[in-house]
Amino acid sequence: MTENHDKLHTEELYLPDDPELSNKQAEYMDQLFDYNQLRHSESAKKQALLSEMFADIGPNCYIETPFYANFGGRHVHFGKNVYANFNLTLVDDTHIYVGDYTLIGPNVTIATAGHPIQPDLRKSGYQYNASVHVGKNCWLGAGVIVLPGITIGDNVIAGAGAIVTKNLPDNVVAVGNPARVLREVNEHDQKYYFKNHLIPWNELK
Repeated sequence: MTENHDKLHTEELYLPDDPELSNKQAEYMDQLFDYNQLRHSESAKKQALLSEMFADIGPNCYIETPFYANFGGRHVHFGKNVYANFNLTLVDDTHIYVGDYTLIGPNVTIATAGHPIQPDLRKSGYQYNASVHVGKNCWLGAGVIVLPGITIGDNVIAGAGAIVTKNLPDNVVAVGNPARVLREVNEHDQKYYFKNHLIPWNELK
């Protein structure tokens, strides 16, 4: 592998148009194309192909199509029971980790790639990547954007449209642009699931 390939995962500057790198990326994108052609009912085929495409993926994961990923999911690590709705975009130039039971709403973007602010470096095509970590049992609402290098804790809700520019701790609800912690998950959430709708604990499995 080339020097540029090694720098994918080190946060160093590199040139992404390296021919060897581009050729491998093209192979991964072809697999992604195949995934997006599968019918909704072909869930077993989808699971099998995701197992080939991803670095790691646990059981009972499902990604609605269309699904987009710069490296076809090659640097993506999903736990078990992860669900992603339509138009998930993973800029997986380096590693993206998503924990068990996490829900990802429609039109979510998780990005690992960045470009220098310095104009000459950007004009020359330089790039750097920083990995993203999303904890267990999170919910990323519709249209959430997670920027490179971010860590999101366990049991976090990022509200619809939030742009996550800083790390989020466990057990919080975060909203806005840039995303800010609105509140902690609390006793109220043990009683109500939405506005004034009580959780029917005795009726649930």
